[in-house]
Amino acid sequence: MINLYEKYQKSSCVCTDSRNLTPNCLFVCLKGANFDGNKFAAEVLEQGAAYVITENLDLQDNPRAVVVDDALKTLQQLANYHRQQLKMPVIGITGTNGKTTTKELINAVLSTTYKTTCTQGNLNNHIGVPLTLLSIKPTDEIAIVEMGANHVGEIDDLCKIAEPTFGLITNIGVAHIEGFGSKENIIKTKKALYQHVIANKGTLFVNECDEILRQDLHYDNIIFYGKDAEKQIVSMNPYLRIRVGNVEVDTHLTGSYNIWNFMAAAAVGRHFHISDEVIAKALGDYVPSNHRSQVDRIGSNVIISDYYNANLTSMTAALKNLSQLEHPHKVAILGDMRELGDLSVEAHTEIAQLAENLHIETYFVGEEFGKVAKQNVFANADEANEYFATHPLENAMVLIKGSNSMRLNKLTSILNA
Repeated sequence: MINLYEKYQKSSCVCTDSRNLTPNCLFVCLKGANFDGNKFAAEVLEQGAAYVITENLDLQDNPRAVVVDDALKTLQQLANYHRQQLKMPVIGITGTNGKTTTKELINAVLSTTYKTTCTQGNLNNHIGVPLTLLSIKPTDEIAIVEMGANHVGEIDDLCKIAEPTFGLITNIGVAHIEGFGSKENIIKTKKALYQHVIANKGTLFVNECDEILRQDLHYDNIIFYGKDAEKQIVSMNPYLRIRVGNVEVDTHLTGSYNIWNFMAAAAVGRHFHISDEVIAKALGDYVPSNHRSQVDRIGSNVIISDYYNANLTSMTAALKNLSQLEHPHKVAILGDMRELGDLSVEAHTEIAQLAENLHIETYFVGEEFGKVAKQNVFANADEANEYFATHPLENAMVLIKGSNSMRLNKLTSILNA
């Protein structure tokens, strides 16, 4: 590993996608069900990679190739070895909803005072976490690592690689249950982050209002946050105006549910000796660009884009938030929630009924909603887009919410009006 680590240190960065090759990088040849990066090992060396980690035996005599049995496992081992050289705080973040937004907010706060590295986008899986760790530079002072999971035991595996010294779980709800099998397995998987931090005598940030997170949590080094959080919402119009200590700040996020993400970021900032004034400014300056609680005025409409991901918990919260906002014409366009397994029909029925009870004009996109919704149902985003092209929405506040695989970004008749 020391030999490989020296090659990593001489490289500009670590790459896994030959389409986005960076000169002088360490390229890792990964393979999946529909691709095999080992086929491009020689090619990426010719295109400017400094070194390549590959399973391609044809390159075993090439001094710039590191031939291994398992490239993915080697990537993870290299990331963990690099992690062990670092003495900085490493903040691990997971949760069913809000982990990416919380990660972004925490980074916005901490980067006012420290040199930080954080997970880019949602690169939070068995490949993304190693890449995040390997992007940490010696000059960085704090790392923020997002961890996602859709199967039992994944957070435990990621923690073994990242070895977080701080841990924060945003919440635990019903998502990816098809892969987990039960909510109990989701809880066990997510709480593995707590167990790793406790084992390493680190610090936990815990929402004291969340009974699931507090349950069976016996540990001294906990920083609780979230008390009276909802009272810290000054207004929603549709952006949240919140209070951080005695400071009021206008944010660029909508959704009352985001108050917990703001309070988490504030708690982390305070622990690292950042004042409420600086925290408030950082939270106010943060502008989302990832279709998570993102608000845009497009034509005569106010569009709430929240279609990167969706599950029963987040969709319920989004609909309830829309009902609380002041606007004469509210519309919801909801796409299927994926990976719900046997709970799918029940969950989609619950959402359709909630929209009806809230008296929100709602359009449904996808096969699962098609099984339960009574009207305004489209088979896919293309069909919905064609409809709205000839039946345009005007002067409306429009929530667009659904799983990323539903491709609601194809609603160009609304999003590009």
